[in-house]
This record gives sequence, C-alpha cells and structure tokens, in this order.
Amino acid sequence: MTEPTLDQRLAVCQRPLNRSPVMYQSWQKLLFLHWEVEPQVIQATLPPGLTVDTFDGRGYLGVVPFYMRGIRPRFCPPVPGISNFLETNLRTYVYDQNGVPGVWFYSLDANQWLAVRVARTFFRLPYFDARMTATKLGKDETRQIDYTTTRRQDPNATPSHFVYSGRGPVHTAQPGTFEFFLAERYILFAFDPQNQTLFSGQVHHTPYPLQSAQVERYSDHLLALAGFSLPNRPPDHALFSAGVDVDVFAIQK
Repeated sequence: MTEPTLDQRLAVCQRPLNRSPVMYQSWQKLLFLHWEVEPQVIQATLPPGLTVDTFDGRGYLGVVPFYMRGIRPRFCPPVPGISNFLETNLRTYVYDQNGVPGVWFYSLDANQWLAVRVARTFFRLPYFDARMTATKLGKDETRQIDYTTTRRQDPNATPSHFVYSGRGPVHTAQPGTFEFFLAERYILFAFDPQNQTLFSGQVHHTPYPLQSAQVERYSDHLLALAGFSLPNRPPDHALFSAGVDVDVFAIQK
C-alpha cells in the first residue's frame, strides 16, 4: 500500500453523494496539540487493515480538547442537558487498504453519559466517561479557555489541564501542507475485535478556520492512558480553531 495521494486527501473533503446525515453537531473552541511519534510505534497499535499515515515520514499523536454543542439526530431538535458537553480525543492518522485517509481514535472522553453510550453502541468508538470543566477567562475575543478533564476509569484520577487561546490571523489550511494533514480529516475508522471487522464513518464541514494556538498549560496524560511513553517535551505543533458546524453520516463497513 502507498500513502494517499493529494487527490485522495481532497476527495474525502467533499460532501458524500446520495447520503443524508444521521446527526448534526457543532465543534467549538478546539485545541489541536500534536507530538511526533515514530511511525512503527503507532503502527504496532493499529488494527488490521489500517496503516499509519505520515507527513515527511513522521507519525503524529494528537490531543484535541473542545466543546460539543447542538448535538442532535437528524430529525430532532437539540435537547437541554444532553446536546451540549465537552470532549477530548486522543488520535492518530491512518489510511485503509484503498488509500482512504482518516483518523484512528485511541480514546474520546466526554462528560455526557448518554453520548458515551450512544457512540460506543452505534459508532463503535472508544468513548469514556469523564469529569470535565471549561471556563472562559477574560472578556475579549482572544480570551483563554481553562479546560480540565479526568477520566473516571483512570485508577490514579490524574487530571488533564489545558489553558489555551487562538492568536493571529484566521486562515484555512492549504492542501498539501502540514496543517491540512493534521486538521482536514473527514473519515474516522472503528474496529470490531469480536468480528475482526473494520468500519468507517464520514463527516462533512467547511474547512476549519485556524489560528496559531497560545498554550499556557497542556497535558500528555492521555497518551499514557493509551499505553504510549510520555514525550517529556512540549507539543511539537499547536493549532486553535473557533469551530465548525458538522454533518455526521452513518458508520458502515
């Protein structure tokens, strides 16, 4: 297998034809933190049918805390107390045997018990219950986000703490760039170990409005929970996005 071509990376950005979304979501105040990791280390953790995707031969793990807002099925309005919550994911980048690029999630922590169970059941994603808080500091448009999450299944109950904001001009990632490789991902993969079956799902949204991220506090604890060695260094790359509205399509084989 060869890595995806630029045409393949652009193709997944297009809205699926002849399909209707099953859910609507809004992803807001996202922080993208990435650490470089040897590709063979990542490859050893992937299920059959997936290959680590690299940029200039380098693999990456990403920690992404953000706000989930307005979550609802296609035919239902948002529900107070259910449709808004926090989420933090640990991810890497992969492609399948057809060269389709996407995301592999090691974990997705959320503080909405129903969302955790729905995602585990219907999307086969590794969601976990967590205690989470997020506070906006300051009063202007560049105010910081003070964000903490503690997985309930973490035996040491170690919190992950992030303090971040966006800085500088807003832009979109240009195809072929490192930012495009990290941020513009529209396919997710999931694996059923019982049946040894690989699934994929698709989302669609406008390109992320991106800024440089000013990060005053960060955590790499989720890497340890997934079995990776801690990097013991600041993230190699950081981005911020105010967010996008997202159409979510059904997962399929």
